[in-house]
Amino acid sequence: MNLPTTNTAENPAFVRARDLELGYRTGKLAQRVAYPVSFDLYRQELTCLMGPNGVGKSTLLKAIMHQHPPLQGEVWLGDTPTGRLAEKERAKKIAVVLTEKTPTGMMTVRDLVALGRIPHTGWWGQLSPLDQTKIAEVMEWTSISHLAAKRVSALSDGQRQTALIARALAQDSPILILDEPTAHLDLSNRFEIMYLLRDLARKASKAILVVTHDLEVALETADKLWLMNANQPLLTGSPEDLMINGGIQRLVPGDKWQVDAVSGKIVRSTIPLACAIEGPEALVCWVKNALRKNPELQLPASIQITASPFEIKATFAKSHCHFQSISEMLRFLQNPPATENSFLK
Repeated sequence: MNLPTTNTAENPAFVRARDLELGYRTGKLAQRVAYPVSFDLYRQELTCLMGPNGVGKSTLLKAIMHQHPPLQGEVWLGDTPTGRLAEKERAKKIAVVLTEKTPTGMMTVRDLVALGRIPHTGWWGQLSPLDQTKIAEVMEWTSISHLAAKRVSALSDGQRQTALIARALAQDSPILILDEPTAHLDLSNRFEIMYLLRDLARKASKAILVVTHDLEVALETADKLWLMNANQPLLTGSPEDLMINGGIQRLVPGDKWQVDAVSGKIVRSTIPLACAIEGPEALVCWVKNALRKNPELQLPASIQITASPFEIKATFAKSHCHFQSISEMLRFLQNPPATENSFLK
């Protein structure tokens, strides 16, 4: 992917706000959704906005796009408050990819990407040579040039999402906002899309904000996380810092679930395993994972794991047992023999 690069010594926040009060007005009544909300969105960074449903993520996006201005405070794009920009100027600064599927009829991929040039040409304007160059350029960046003549309706979900990103890039806006771009995609395409966005942020100098519920992909690809929760300030930081300081736990309020500090997975909060488990770290992790999913099991006193060949040695009070797979061990623990004498194997 041949992208333009930016060698900027400093990278000031391109989108910023302090102590926003987000919400809606109905007549003279104001309904607060979130407060206080402070943030800095930087070019050359991929930022993921995460949080439970209903905490105001969509309201925050609409505030940045000035579709629903904040009840209090201002969002700044560069040196200008969004409210002072004309709609066409905002369209030149912010490109958006939403989750809703819109009818595309007989439109080809190139036709779809060309729609991104509307803020520069107007609805009835002709595409200039510069527009044509930009369209070809972003299709090359996103590796969909070979799909140019293909109908959008015939694309796979991953291809369609990539084409929508190309359309947004064609706007040539410094800010790119995407609402759950990996929803409904398979595992490999989820990572492909997010790594594409990460590369674009770096090499095309974009400030990219992604709303997602996909913690695994966000931890792997994001430079920053914005975490929203009801009645709490917006929490921002690198994924790694939020894992270390425990801030990531905001994603799972309550006591039932927690984010595992080692794996980054959301797991059920359980009492620590009353069983000493030794062996290679990766194998120990997966044995513990299996046992935590079955808290009703009566565990052995200790478990010793060897890697080559794979074997589990479970030691009980007076005997021990060997297993060649985790499934075999679980079946045994779910249906233990009547007496310990029969444990020997």
